Amino acid sequence: MERVSDRADASRRRLLQAAADELIATGDVEVAAVARRAGMSAGLPYRYFGTRSGLMSALLEDFYERLIADTVLGHYEGATWLERWRAQVATWVEHMYADPLAPVVLGRMVGDARVAALEAQCFKRVIDLGAKHFAAGQAEGHVAGDRDPELLAAAVVGGMRAILAIVLDQDPRPDQQAVMREVWLFTVSALGVTGDRDGGAP
Repeated sequence: MERVSDRADASRRRLLQAAADELIATGDVEVAAVARRAGMSAGLPYRYFGTRSGLMSALLEDFYERLIADTVLGHYEGATWLERWRAQVATWVEHMYADPLAPVVLGRMVGDARVAALEAQCFKRVIDLGAKHFAAGQAEGHVAGDRDPELLAAAVVGGMRAILAIVLDQDPRPDQQAVMREVWLFTVSALGVTGDRDGGAP
């Protein structure tokens, strides 16, 4: 027998997907339009998310949770930190190219102060995780040891985000492999990586 909590979770996920589809299609999230797209009553989104801002915040949080799970917290094969970072860069670009919500969130999503604050909070979490990762690279001798890992993470993650925001909004989009190479070369330069930078490009 299906539990009430399971049905509620399914309804919430359905509304989030409808909100994502609405945002991708129109560039905006109107609660009534989301309810129609989900085939639900107009009041149901308010029950789960409270306000339009709450719905947009939940959509943004879901985007970052998937991004972090798929790219930042993933397990990457490689004998060295640099090999694992190369695999992570490739996965980051692949994820962004595959997620239809990415160009909207990275470049065109407009919200109120609550949404902006949540976006900053989510982005800070990515930076914090990146700082730990770059500190590990410093410990292995691949990343410049005289640099602050948190500032490195802010610069590298911010740069990667800016690159993807530009290319994902282009029509046609640049070749994915070419973008991977550009991101890779940018990151190894920013991180002060020594050795064969070009030879390790994806």
